Amino acid sequence: MTAAMILTMVVCFALTISVAVSIGLASVLGIQVTNANMLISVKEMFNAINKFPLAAIPFFILAGNLMEAGGISRRLVEFAKSLVGGVQGGLPMTCVLTCMIFAAVSGSSVATTFAIGAILIPALIKHGYPTTWAASLQATSAELGVIIPPSIPMILYGVSAEVSIGELFIAGFGPGILISLALMLFVWLYCKFKGLGKNDGDGRLGIFAATKQAGWALLMPVIILGGIYGGVFTPTEASAVAVFYSLLVGLVIYREIRPAQLYAVLKKSVVSSSVIMFIIANAGLFAFLITRAGVPEAIGHWLEQVLKSPGWFLLGVNASLFLIGMFIETSAAIIVLAPILAPVAQHFGIDPVHFGLIMVVNLALGMITPPFGVNLFAACTVARISLDRMVKDLIPFVLVILACLMVITYVPSLSLGLRDLVYAR
Repeated sequence: MTAAMILTMVVCFALTISVAVSIGLASVLGIQVTNANMLISVKEMFNAINKFPLAAIPFFILAGNLMEAGGISRRLVEFAKSLVGGVQGGLPMTCVLTCMIFAAVSGSSVATTFAIGAILIPALIKHGYPTTWAASLQATSAELGVIIPPSIPMILYGVSAEVSIGELFIAGFGPGILISLALMLFVWLYCKFKGLGKNDGDGRLGIFAATKQAGWALLMPVIILGGIYGGVFTPTEASAVAVFYSLLVGLVIYREIRPAQLYAVLKKSVVSSSVIMFIIANAGLFAFLITRAGVPEAIGHWLEQVLKSPGWFLLGVNASLFLIGMFIETSAAIIVLAPILAPVAQHFGIDPVHFGLIMVVNLALGMITPPFGVNLFAACTVARISLDRMVKDLIPFVLVILACLMVITYVPSLSLGLRDLVYAR
């Protein structure tokens, strides 16, 4: 049964059928092969999305879209530019820093790509950066949207592996900051070597003026993250607070959202949320079937026999996840694989929170690797170029993230140090 399901899924992928439908068709075939009642599909798909933490997903997506429409994104760009825009290569560094700040409230890399890319990709091109390089930078920087908390993939991992979402969130700061600094160092060296970005500081606001202009925008991550770690509200409740705050600032304070725009913002958010929830529902059914068939136990036993040490296990998992992330959407991969791999990781003595960060960072790489990288498609849409033109410029960025992934994998304190400090109180 399992072989038939996987073969069906691979064939559907090859035929460019959407990920959700491919997983769903494979699951239906699995039910038919075992002569089980088809009502199982309805029950398990409902069970997969009937989890309170998942309510955060549509709210965070809506919050990101409201931030884009309400002028919050633009003000964050001006603030980031005031900090780093004065040096050579300051504009691409602004892109990384803005994505890092925006990530602290959006939870979605695709939302980050559109919200920040719509402003910075044209600006980068105007300042003489190659279009393909600007799009590659934006797609890569937007990956921080799922690494810096709050993060939709972290919520999915927490639900799937039964791990504290709060601990995952606070563990995400170390890896997120590492990747941000690595990307800023890389783009600075690139600009020095290529002679680009010598006029990036043109039109830059002073730090005081930019901070004053972006004050309400900068207060948003403080409220959201402070509320979560201060015990005022849960991560799921924080997503609703993010929507309310974005709406209040955009409508009342900045007055850049007109009531007539709300329908388009809501429609866009509903479509994005529905796609993710449909993937989760089908992936939940798929995970149920392969679990019932004993696949997780078999894989776990095989990994224990072949990979004798935690170091080799993590290397093997990273190689596998990197390949899987290229072809399977991050949310679906986490829901299917987390229940399988997390128990094996615990057997090797690996902290489940640390392993969750490894999974999220690794699978987030799939968002910037062909052929199905969602960030790439979003960046191509904004830059109005084809995906194949980006590949050459994309490779160095992927290598930077891979180097960071190795540090995150083999230096657990980077992820767990802050978690242990906070939860030891």
